[in-house]
Amino acid sequence: MLIATHGGKFHADDAWAVAVLKVLFPDADVIRTREQARIDAADFAIDVGGVWDPATGRFDHHQKEFNATRPSGVPYASAGLVWRDHGARCVAALALRHTGETLSDDTAQQIAYAIDVDIVQYLDLSDVGVAKNAPGSYGLSAVVSGFNPGWLDEQRLGYGEAVDEYRMGQFMRAVEFLTDIMGNAVRYRVGAMLAVTQVRQAEVLEGGKLLFLKNAALPWSSIVRKEMPKILFVISHSLTENRYILHTVSVDTESFDARADLPETWAGLREADLAAVTGVPDAVFCHTGRFIAAARSYDGIRTMARQALDAVEQGVTVTTYS
Repeated sequence: MLIATHGGKFHADDAWAVAVLKVLFPDADVIRTREQARIDAADFAIDVGGVWDPATGRFDHHQKEFNATRPSGVPYASAGLVWRDHGARCVAALALRHTGETLSDDTAQQIAYAIDVDIVQYLDLSDVGVAKNAPGSYGLSAVVSGFNPGWLDEQRLGYGEAVDEYRMGQFMRAVEFLTDIMGNAVRYRVGAMLAVTQVRQAEVLEGGKLLFLKNAALPWSSIVRKEMPKILFVISHSLTENRYILHTVSVDTESFDARADLPETWAGLREADLAAVTGVPDAVFCHTGRFIAAARSYDGIRTMARQALDAVEQGVTVTTYS
């Protein structure tokens, strides 16, 4: 198996595309060239060759007649073209590698769509010049660009074989970096998917206003916001820190506003000062923003949770939940 992409300066879109194919074909060789004969002989031609034909492994977007865009209108570059045809298989392979989960075709495709929205489309936007280095002034495209040799490297190495070898090494470093990002994105989304059932089955306390999660690492906020409108606070057990955490529930992802805040008298207190106010000897802290507090024991955090709920009922905290 041979993957060809262009020589010279590389970008995030061609590096991402090669990373996808290397996940699926780990033993494939990679060459960087603009020699048409070598490109034609490759199994995949990425960002070079002047042809877009997925059936024959051709994924270039520089030809004059190319005008493919996503349904959203975002244009494709090589990252998006390869991801469109191979992203779901790549997701399935990474899910099995990182989580041990075998995904259905539909689930793998949905995760691939989500990663395109969150990551891949921005690599394409940057490559086609719609956004300089989206997202952000030092976004992923700019980070990958930084792997390229600079003029000081070229001055040190010269402009022949030595710098070409160095650039190839840097390109493969960028591919490995993007493979890690890809794997993290898949692992997070598979984890979130598996967490849904555990959050839904978690113990509900205090008349339906408090939820207890046995693992603080579970991503719970989206499920609680969408499916549990009566929950005002969430207790979770941090296994790594061996303490219990009391969380507020934000009203949406764009705001720090909560359905109910923790008591104002707790704000910014730690250890003995918080223990004195709450009467909980093992109280640890309460954030000044009153969205999180902690205690070392379950009994301690349950006491603090009851106090927080009492404060809501008494109107001491402002409830923004509706």
